[in-house]
Amino acid sequence: MQTIQVRKSSERGYANRGWLESYHSFSFAEYHDPQYMHFSTLRVINEDVIGPAQGFGMHPHNDMEIVTYMLQGALQHTDNMGHSSVIKSGDVQRMTAGTGVMHSEVNASKTEDAHLLQIWILPERLHLPPSYEEKHFSASKKSNQWCLIASNDGREESLVVHQDMLLYATILSPDVTLEYVLNTRRSAYLQVATGEVEANGQSLAAGDALMLDGMATLEIKAATQAELLLFDLPLHIA
Repeated sequence: MQTIQVRKSSERGYANRGWLESYHSFSFAEYHDPQYMHFSTLRVINEDVIGPAQGFGMHPHNDMEIVTYMLQGALQHTDNMGHSSVIKSGDVQRMTAGTGVMHSEVNASKTEDAHLLQIWILPERLHLPPSYEEKHFSASKKSNQWCLIASNDGREESLVVHQDMLLYATILSPDVTLEYVLNTRRSAYLQVATGEVEANGQSLAAGDALMLDGMATLEIKAATQAELLLFDLPLHIA
C-alpha cells in the first residue's frame, strides 16, 4: 500500500527556554502527540538552536543511536568514554548509548548560535556497548547528489548506526532535480533542513518533512538552494 504524508514545520512541537529553541518532529520531553511517536525506527528529530556559550550539561542516555547533524556554528561534545571535540557545519556525530553513557553538549562559541538536528534511531538490539564516532562530509560531496552519511555497515565511509537504515544528505542548487529509488517494502522520511523544494508534488519548506511508505521513487526539485536529509527505513507500521 502506497502512502504519502506531509509533516509541516508549523505542526511540530516547540519549546523555548531562552537559551534554547527546539522544534520536535516527534513526541519529546513535554511535547506529546500520539500521532507522532515515531516513524519506523526513527524516534526523534529535534531542530535545536542553542545560544552562545549555552547548552546541555552532563546527562545520561541509554539504548539509543544518537546522530547530531550540524547546520551552523560549533558544538562542544564531552562524554564519559573519554571523547572531547568540537563539531561544526558539515560534521556529523554518532553515539551509541547502549548500556549507558553520560555526555554534555555546549555551544562552543561565545557570540554565535549553534544550529543542529539531533536524531534518535531505535537500535536493532538493546544493551549494545557504548561507542562514538564523528566525520566531516564536505559540501562538495553533498552537492546535487546523495551523500551517504550513516548506515548499518559503514559503507562508503559512512558512520555506523546499529539499525537497518540508510541516512543520506544533499545540498541542492535551485532548479536541480534529484531522485531516490526506494524499495517498495521500505519507508522513507525526507527532512528539509533549509530552503524550499517540491517532492512528489508536495511543496516543502525548511522544517517540513515528507513520509512515504511503499513508494518506488522519490523525486525532488529544488525551488531554492536546499539542504535535505533522507532516511531509508524498514517499512513503517503505524
